[in-house]
Amino acid sequence: MTKLKIKIDGHEIETDDGGGSATILEAARLAGIHIPTLCHHPSLEAYGSCRLCTVQIVKNGRKKFVTACNYPVEDGLVVNTCTQEITGIRRMILELLLARCPQEKRLQENAREYGIIKPRFTLEDKNCILCGLCYRVCDELVGVSAINAQNRGVSRDVDTPYGQLSEDCIACGACALVCPTKSIRERKNIYPLSSVDIKEMEEEFLSGTIDNDLGVNRDMFAGKSSIEGQDGGMVTSILHRGIERGLLDAAVVAQINKSCGANAAFVDEMDQILQAKGTKYVRVSVIAPLLEALESGKRRIAVVGTPCQIRVVRKLQRQGYFNEKFPDAEIFLIGLFCFESFDYESLKSRMGELLGIDLNRAEKMQIAKGRFIVAVDGKGYSCRVRELEDAVRAGCGFCDDLVSRLADISIGSIGSAEGYSTVIVRSERGEKLLDAVQFDRKEINREEIVKLAAIKKKNADKNFAGIVAGLPERLEAERRERSISCELQ
Repeated sequence: MTKLKIKIDGHEIETDDGGGSATILEAARLAGIHIPTLCHHPSLEAYGSCRLCTVQIVKNGRKKFVTACNYPVEDGLVVNTCTQEITGIRRMILELLLARCPQEKRLQENAREYGIIKPRFTLEDKNCILCGLCYRVCDELVGVSAINAQNRGVSRDVDTPYGQLSEDCIACGACALVCPTKSIRERKNIYPLSSVDIKEMEEEFLSGTIDNDLGVNRDMFAGKSSIEGQDGGMVTSILHRGIERGLLDAAVVAQINKSCGANAAFVDEMDQILQAKGTKYVRVSVIAPLLEALESGKRRIAVVGTPCQIRVVRKLQRQGYFNEKFPDAEIFLIGLFCFESFDYESLKSRMGELLGIDLNRAEKMQIAKGRFIVAVDGKGYSCRVRELEDAVRAGCGFCDDLVSRLADISIGSIGSAEGYSTVIVRSERGEKLLDAVQFDRKEINREEIVKLAAIKKKNADKNFAGIVAGLPERLEAERRERSISCELQ
């Protein structure tokens, strides 16, 4: 890298050009010179939204105001960070932001540093400062893009498409980690969860023995029902028996869809449940069919979903969303074990390349002992799961939950003998689902489940490390909660 000499506040500084990407903000921080900012994060593309990092440069004998976070360093550049003009600009920015978000502690602290106690202006009271950190981390790092900036000028806002309940949010909590205010945590149509939120929901909705590795549980075993399904057919049996005896009015399940692999739908008949059996390994949203079932008059509904889907429904339950609209609703959550899901088109293409098969003709798919197994025309094909990494859905690397810790009952194949399902009962509601379901019972291999759960958590922590490393000191508590071994900058 090329060495450059610049001057900041009269100090001669030698810095790398970063391959042409180094900025004034980075050079100043390396030199121990503080430049305030609200919208900057080192793991994200420079954005220049808050303008609080405005500095003055002298270039070719001319003075110019620029944002330090995205202005590249140049040899011989002269930078001033604390002139009277710059102080005036920052004061005005902070005063306007404080008028928009008067209750936000971080803004209050920044404003006090510039002698602002109370803004002179009166604006509509909001708590979003439009820094863009939330939707940028969702897009650039998580890769989900559940939220984005909308509208312009005074109407500018951050929201989901059309302000509807998000069908893309996976409740990873990355947006809440980077948000400098409490805005994202208060949104009703997205579902950011921290480790504290998860613990509180376990206490609120579940009951039993606390297993630090596998979550709250009342019972753990391997089960095999009389109904043929995925592994031991326990999910199919629970739904079948629940509707048969009137415990359930309907169930939200994933149905095979040749164009996208699967789609979620609510079903209320036995043959529909049997048709939906089998794991699809693609991510679907359960929100729309769940609301459709409730609006059609169904009240006792089982939702079958992966950990991210279960977290979404729990967040809505915690917010009272269902109680407000459907006070007599009773929702049962059946969580599936999930290490990762796949983009169907990418998976289909990869299956063609590796195995020479058409995934649309698959009769059954299963992951076992590190291999992806597909049955087509009665014949089995398999490849190593690691060979499918390019087909993994964006966002899966930020999920640390293998066993659907917030479900009423969790079911998967890991830790059980062939032909059996691992079952973890987590609540009285989960026990109710198992009532009168006939099945053979065996012991599980708990250590096998714990080992894979630890790998998934380690992967998520690694992906979150870059986000957490760029956070200010105020989020030290969140860093400790995630147990990420990195130092805050």
